[in-house]
Amino acid sequence: MGNRTPLYEQHLNAGAKIVDFSGWDMPLHYGSQVAEHHQVRNDSGMFDVSHMTIVDFSGPDARAYLRNLLANNVDRLKQPGKALYTCMLNEHGGVIDDLIVYFVHEDLYRIVFNAGTRVKVLDWVNAHVRASNILIEERTDLAMIAVQGPSARERVHRVLAPGDVEKASRLTPFNASLVGEIFIARTGYTGEDGYELMTSCDRAIQLWCALSESGVQPTGLGARDTLRLEAGMSLYGVDMDESTTPLESGLGWTVAWEPQERDFIGRRVLELKRADELQKKLVGLVLLEKGVLRNHQKVAMDGQHVGEITSGSFSPTLGKAIALARVPRLTGDSCQVEVRGKLLAAKVVKPPFVRHGKSCVDLTA
Repeated sequence: MGNRTPLYEQHLNAGAKIVDFSGWDMPLHYGSQVAEHHQVRNDSGMFDVSHMTIVDFSGPDARAYLRNLLANNVDRLKQPGKALYTCMLNEHGGVIDDLIVYFVHEDLYRIVFNAGTRVKVLDWVNAHVRASNILIEERTDLAMIAVQGPSARERVHRVLAPGDVEKASRLTPFNASLVGEIFIARTGYTGEDGYELMTSCDRAIQLWCALSESGVQPTGLGARDTLRLEAGMSLYGVDMDESTTPLESGLGWTVAWEPQERDFIGRRVLELKRADELQKKLVGLVLLEKGVLRNHQKVAMDGQHVGEITSGSFSPTLGKAIALARVPRLTGDSCQVEVRGKLLAAKVVKPPFVRHGKSCVDLTA
């Protein structure tokens, strides 16, 4: 038996297929992964993401500490509630985890880490404390629900107290606020609009039930994976890990190079690799022939293996096989993928594949 979120019984009651995910018993789907995918793209769906690791960093030295710890620069966070996506790196520039940091106020920052990295993340952040005026607190008292889709925000508003709806409605993308008893963030992992809701474990059960009554469909990890892949969003442990840098993981944009005097962990190695023409990059692939793209399939140019698929699947929205792949920096707009011993033609594209339910790529050869 794995770890269970406060919403585990709700998943069982809804007929979920439970699987192990990073040591947690989590819902893969509630009957049809493809139907749940389309439900989020066309209306709304809710995900139990309470397995994620929520950590609060507080105290007068919190900003200075995070300025050194993270590849992106928390000095960009000036308004309370503003969120920032970034990576936490080791000394070699490898990705320990990708994360979102929320600026609550000057002496409080909330970070949401991945579930599978919890132990090493907590060890790392505690090992790098260099000042006494900082407190690191894992918020095991909180649960987290993501509600995503074109109708997601309106459906969340239905279950909020009347006085809280206006406050939630004012949130712009990548901003958060404490609304009543719920920390509401206008963030997500699907390429759709919506909210991520953090609240007490007891309140989360009530919230899940209320959202269900308002018409929000439970959605499992299977659909979450195809949704994030269509959105071109990387998955930790699959598209990146401690052996890869943000530069070769499609995350170079999350590294703040200025000001030059900010010496964040991993910076020196990244600066050397930044100018390396042999450095690989992460690209999108659309298969032009019949077949399915899967993780670890080989990518070829002129019949020679040059790279590998990191994430691959069938795209329910596009009706095509798509993938993220790590290939040489000078790769052009076409390649082949080895599928069952055959080299099949694929088009190289810039992710995302889908945004707000619409195709972002040219599907012609």
